Amino acid sequence: MGQQAENILEFRNIYKAYPGVQALNNVSFSLRPGEVHALVGENGAGKSTLIKTCSGAIYPDAGTITIAGEDFAWLTPKLSRQKGIAVIYQEFDLVNELSAAENIFLGKAIRKGWIIDRKAMNERSRELFRQLDIRIDPDVLVRDLTVGFQQMVEIAKALSEETKILIMDEPSAPLTNQEIEAMFGVVRRLKESGVAIVYISHRLDEIFQISDRVSVMRDGELLATMDTAGTDREQIVKLMVGRELKETFPEKAAKTGDEDVLLELDHVTGNGLKDISLSIKRGEILGLGGLIGAGRTELAQLLFGVEPIKEGRIVYKGQEIHPKSPEKSIRMGIALVPEDRKQQGVLLHMSIRDNISMPMLKALSKISVIQGRQENDLVERFKSSLRIKTPNIHQIANNLSGGNQQKVVLAKWLANDPEIIIFDEPTRGIDVGAKQEIYGLMDELVKAGKTLIMISSEMEELIGMSDRIVVLCEGRITGELRREEFDQEAILKLASMN
Repeated sequence: MGQQAENILEFRNIYKAYPGVQALNNVSFSLRPGEVHALVGENGAGKSTLIKTCSGAIYPDAGTITIAGEDFAWLTPKLSRQKGIAVIYQEFDLVNELSAAENIFLGKAIRKGWIIDRKAMNERSRELFRQLDIRIDPDVLVRDLTVGFQQMVEIAKALSEETKILIMDEPSAPLTNQEIEAMFGVVRRLKESGVAIVYISHRLDEIFQISDRVSVMRDGELLATMDTAGTDREQIVKLMVGRELKETFPEKAAKTGDEDVLLELDHVTGNGLKDISLSIKRGEILGLGGLIGAGRTELAQLLFGVEPIKEGRIVYKGQEIHPKSPEKSIRMGIALVPEDRKQQGVLLHMSIRDNISMPMLKALSKISVIQGRQENDLVERFKSSLRIKTPNIHQIANNLSGGNQQKVVLAKWLANDPEIIIFDEPTRGIDVGAKQEIYGLMDELVKAGKTLIMISSEMEELIGMSDRIVVLCEGRITGELRREEFDQEAILKLASMN
């Protein structure tokens, strides 16, 4: 049997262009039955565009898509599903107020005549969960499930339609380490059953754990496809970014220990937190460690005025403050780069210019009239310094890659010149090259006298970037580590203390 007959999916010479951007340039890619094929590349490399041509979300300008030997110039969403293709995107497509079973059969309910057969849907859901070797009550509301179990519902939903090709876009991004291991188990079982999987991830360690082959994209082109066992991290990174990345984290300058305390929390309770006491020194990066749900984001919300404190006090520059709203916190010089950039960080329907200049409109106005030239100069400066990849500053934010959207969020706050910047998962869903740029930017901010609070679930990032690490568990601080005390096991132990 020839190579072509072995592939369940093939892209041949696929092109797709948008105004000013060649999103896909002569891309050819193949997928075999029962393999896990990793697709990697920087944000904007073309990965999302490629999988959207597979799901029918967009039509290619030229090229051929072959599914099980049948050729197509393009696919519609309906045709894609009929041919056994399912996509699980980074943002789940679930309805929180419906049960697990109702989500699995949303839009395709099993019926007896005109009546929905809930018993049959529950039985079929249990069967799907058994196939995945997971235990989920079909009647449980999705909102009551952990993120890991919500993802399993997404996978069961995909498998309910006899899926032959499963595309997983950044599946591990919101998961804990334990949930990631459970997901890997499901992926391996699907592979053994003959399902072909395209696995997109920025976490290169996962690629070597789970994939059989890996394809690297850059600037809309597919540069290479390799057996995963025959390559290494350095080769993949060099292909992704077009250069070698020798140092992952900036070199840390030694702290004297007598830096001024800029911000202090004194027995603070509220927003799920209990009796939080900590100090933050000027010009340092304070890392907040802990498992998902430990209270790190809740602490950021208190400081940014999203939620009020119930007890205790916050002292900033020697004065007690009461951050009762984000607007008040912004005026005091506190900024928050949120974890969910699409929902809380960037206005997707607005331009890059409007997003970046928004917090500065008052300063950019004279007699209530925005000074367009000053606004453009400001935005162009940040576009250049942060290397935001876009044809121009008038591009709609929704058209940018995830990494470039994150840079727009950073630019928005940097334009306001804050004194304290809270980064909540600053590099989630961002490729290795963009991570380097953000780490370098954070280092420059500290050298310029800014103070950073960084929440991160990536252990290497937490250890590599922080000057001190405070660990939380179930809304309480369980320990604090100085740089010379940093140790992965110590952090995990503190993060799991009850």
